[in-house]
Amino acid sequence: MFFSCLYRIVLIALFMLPFGVVRAAGEIQFDQGLEYSRPEGVSLQLNMARPKNAKGPLPCILCIHGGGFRAGKREGYDSLIRTLAGEGYAAVTISYRLAPQHRFPAAVHDTKAAVRWLRANAGKYGIDPRRIGVTGGSAGGHLAQFLGVTGDVEEFEGGGGNPGVSSRVNCVVNVYGPSDFTKSYGKSVDAAEVLPLFLGGNLETALPAHIRSSPLNWVTPNASPTLCIHGTDDKYVAHEQAEWLVERLKKCGVEADLLTLQGAGHGFKGKDAETADRAMIAFFNRHLKNKGE
Repeated sequence: MFFSCLYRIVLIALFMLPFGVVRAAGEIQFDQGLEYSRPEGVSLQLNMARPKNAKGPLPCILCIHGGGFRAGKREGYDSLIRTLAGEGYAAVTISYRLAPQHRFPAAVHDTKAAVRWLRANAGKYGIDPRRIGVTGGSAGGHLAQFLGVTGDVEEFEGGGGNPGVSSRVNCVVNVYGPSDFTKSYGKSVDAAEVLPLFLGGNLETALPAHIRSSPLNWVTPNASPTLCIHGTDDKYVAHEQAEWLVERLKKCGVEADLLTLQGAGHGFKGKDAETADRAMIAFFNRHLKNKGE
């Protein structure tokens, strides 16, 4: 989620990419630039991949890119959604409004609008509206998790279209996303630079925003089943952020698990990337495949 000044260009380029080694199989229908919302005149678009000639409505996975809430592009996950389509899913990667021009909760409003759009247009694109999962890395992991813990929280719905349609998701794969912004300072190499841009101030000047934007504080027994994937050597989002989240979810009776990758940093490579991919797909298969069919 966070980026230092010295390495910003390199890291943003890295985190725009999917977190794993991805390969797609079979014939894929790929659609680009589908507008899902237009808040304040800003055209928000998504790319969609799905297997051609699929029989029956498909489970769907929403993918949310990272970039410290101020950078990144949906195209960074194009290869991931092609891979997910090869696994039998409809998968989308979205653009959302970025800081500092658009502060919290604009990005949350946008992700919820995307889920509502998917349900509202499920028939057109062969999606099963009862089976929608979400994943994201870093800032995208935070936004994915926020969807998972605020499915019934009206204040975060926003006005991005399709009112009255549910923004609830069935499950979440959170890849090194932060859970508690109030404890990010001093544990991240650039929290002090990035968070004020997203939240409108630091802990002294914008404490309520830090509390309100932390997924940890919205966990209830109604939260979605969650898999967190996190490395122990993450300098941008501390591994303990995932530990806190999984512990609280479990205390609320929500299915939650943490895949810890020893020695992995922020942005997986090689075997770590392959392990993360396998765990992600297995989790989605368990929660989205064969449900409601």
